[in-house]
Amino acid sequence: MPRRPRRALGLSFLLLLLLPGAPGRRGAERPWEGADEAGSAWGWPGLQRLRERLSAAGALSRRYWTLLSCQVWPDDCEEDGEAAAGRLGQTLIRLGQRSLDVLTTWYCKFQDCCNGGDCRISNDFSGLDSDLSVRLHGQHLARELVLRTVRGYLEMPQPDKALALSFHGWSGTGKNFVARMVAENLYGDGLKSDCVKMFIATFHFPHPKYVDLYKERLTDQIQGTQQRCHQSLFIFDEAEKLHPELLELLAPHLERRSPEGHGTKSPRTIFLFLSNLGGNVINEVVLNLLKAGGAREEITVGHLEHHLRAEIMASSESGFGHSRLVKENLIDLFVPFLPLEYRHIRLCARDAFLSQELLYTEEALDEVAKMMTYVPREEQLFSSQGCKSVSQRINYFLP
Repeated sequence: MPRRPRRALGLSFLLLLLLPGAPGRRGAERPWEGADEAGSAWGWPGLQRLRERLSAAGALSRRYWTLLSCQVWPDDCEEDGEAAAGRLGQTLIRLGQRSLDVLTTWYCKFQDCCNGGDCRISNDFSGLDSDLSVRLHGQHLARELVLRTVRGYLEMPQPDKALALSFHGWSGTGKNFVARMVAENLYGDGLKSDCVKMFIATFHFPHPKYVDLYKERLTDQIQGTQQRCHQSLFIFDEAEKLHPELLELLAPHLERRSPEGHGTKSPRTIFLFLSNLGGNVINEVVLNLLKAGGAREEITVGHLEHHLRAEIMASSESGFGHSRLVKENLIDLFVPFLPLEYRHIRLCARDAFLSQELLYTEEALDEVAKMMTYVPREEQLFSSQGCKSVSQRINYFLP
């Protein structure tokens, strides 16, 4: 290329790059320089920072042009230009990150932003504690166990396996309710988060003859979610109805793994299994303790753990207790959900009225609670449906 056209092209490109901060331009043409007088808009802290950024951008433009011209026309590149070009490569990343930080700060003035890391993940343990304490009724064991294990796991510096919790109890005792609370307090979008997947055995995997297809899809779902999110949550409802081959497929994901390298952030995965399995033995143990004069709140995991595990493993109607998940102790904790009593049903009814912004009376709460069926036949202590249909029953009291 002839020297004159090349120089003209270079000059035009340089002028475009240096327009915000061209050297030699002063006064009104560069209002951010020499404008720190009292009352000047450019003296404001925010605009001062903007001035600094614009000056940095001008310097970057000049250095970028030096690098470009040295690469395109090496014969015309001066020694100091080559040195500047070498230093520029080390500076680009740093200035790029600083510019990204500025844009992030500006954006977060108009949108909700997280303090750092993955903005999809909130890990609001205070919120989880509050929800379990206020919204969950009659489940002191579940409240304590879930909060302690989930928080402890997510605060571990280098977990060596996924956390697996198995919720057991009668229908309507709060298993799905607690799983939803966990999702809502760990992720900004709750169950709708990209990092959360919920599977219902009879809905997502209904036909045994398609188990190979289900295995392929489930593997893709788990691996895809783990690749997108360093902290993921998988919920399996009606876990006792999962096909044995699906249970075996999950086992490797719950096994211990080799520790990550020093300084590497280990991925975190939580598996929640929800099941009615073991509900009968839980109710039997609780009933015997209450009949013996014990207080419900004094029931501990020690009263239930052995009986619950034995019933799960002895069940002939489900493959869950015969899977590697149970036999090889890949489940970290079996969480018992106790049967709900009359007083708990009244609380659920109160919450249902409040959730619909409806007024209620104590008599209305009693009426809703009396609509439920209670067992055993003699004692009439436990609601056979828990709180499951309470929200529908308040419709009888609407004006």
